[in-house]
Amino acid sequence: MAKNLVAEIISVGTELLLGEIVDTNATFLSTRLRDLGITVYRKSTVGDNLERLTETIKNALARSDIAILGGGLGPTDDDMTREAIAAYMNEEPYVDKQLFKELEEKFKARNRPMPSNNTKQAWLIKSAVTLPNPIGTAPGWFVKTKDEKIIITLPGPPQEMTRMWIEEVEPKLPVSSKCLYHTIIHTIGLGESFLTEKIAKYTNISEPGVGTYARGSGVDIRVAAVGNTLEEAKLIVEPVVKDICNILSEYVFGFDDDTIVSVIKRKLDAKNQTFCCIESLTGGMLASQIASCEGISRCFKGSITSYSNEIKELAGVKSETLEKFGAVSKETAIEMAESIRKLFKTDWAVSTTGVAGPGNLEGKRPGTAWIALAGPEGTSTEFVDWPGSREMVRQRVCKTALNMLFKNL
Repeated sequence: MAKNLVAEIISVGTELLLGEIVDTNATFLSTRLRDLGITVYRKSTVGDNLERLTETIKNALARSDIAILGGGLGPTDDDMTREAIAAYMNEEPYVDKQLFKELEEKFKARNRPMPSNNTKQAWLIKSAVTLPNPIGTAPGWFVKTKDEKIIITLPGPPQEMTRMWIEEVEPKLPVSSKCLYHTIIHTIGLGESFLTEKIAKYTNISEPGVGTYARGSGVDIRVAAVGNTLEEAKLIVEPVVKDICNILSEYVFGFDDDTIVSVIKRKLDAKNQTFCCIESLTGGMLASQIASCEGISRCFKGSITSYSNEIKELAGVKSETLEKFGAVSKETAIEMAESIRKLFKTDWAVSTTGVAGPGNLEGKRPGTAWIALAGPEGTSTEFVDWPGSREMVRQRVCKTALNMLFKNL
């Protein structure tokens, strides 16, 4: 196809509409399609209803080159993806002998009898090519319509879907005539509305496309352009990325696959330095976010969760400090950080203490916290006073703590 290809993703399952399952598959597919230069304009979610699913396929192919359906390939009566495609194609499904044999062998290998309703997982229609599923019982379909449109069916379980897409689907896809190049700029410490004001001259231009979106770690800026070659698209994107980074220099911490922790790790490794943390209200959340970074053990010595005053004292906080100023105080946060730094023998130490709410511990209103960072040149603190749920407050404190360490490095 000598044109820019357009795909539409259809997630199938009533459980998705009811919020019982989070649809991570559509996110994965969007990313892979983007990197293949295939545009996604629409995603939809439809329940296990034959009429609605068939209509959704019809509408998708009326405006797109490729319809990708995820889910609905199970053996039960409410798994209707195959039936809907057969209805759209006006073709009768039949049991493929080879697929049926492979399915029987899978159950035999697991020492389980094959229920009769699994037979539908061996169905095919004459326009469909099988997409093997070596780790599940539901093979996919790759269907070409008379007008050269493509329908792809994928299993719902993410591990099965991911493997099938990469190994079976991508090699069969037509190549788009356009190339997409994009860069994601990660920022921290500035709200989205303030950030967009600073880069307003870029947010409404058509080429390159510049979009902002808030994440747990901060605000991301995506700069993307389409060209006849990757180099052509890159030449459009890079000057804008450079200028945005100059405008937001004090807030930019990384690009693309960077995280705030991975950037901290690189800086500490370059200095041959280490760090640790001690947490009260965040209850291990900060350490969990740190530990998610691959290779972090080279610079992260460990953590203590000191939810009670007794554990704070064991970690080195003076009982007099707790009695005079309370657990939620600047003074306690400082002693927590300085004590743990000495105990763990690290260059840096971060402490968190506060009230995540709801409640009114020690006369402090919900969303009140102190963070301290002890380092080679002394100790600094930051106060967080933020309304919201317990989860929101704890996330905000973790983000602030990591930002403090990043900026000091």
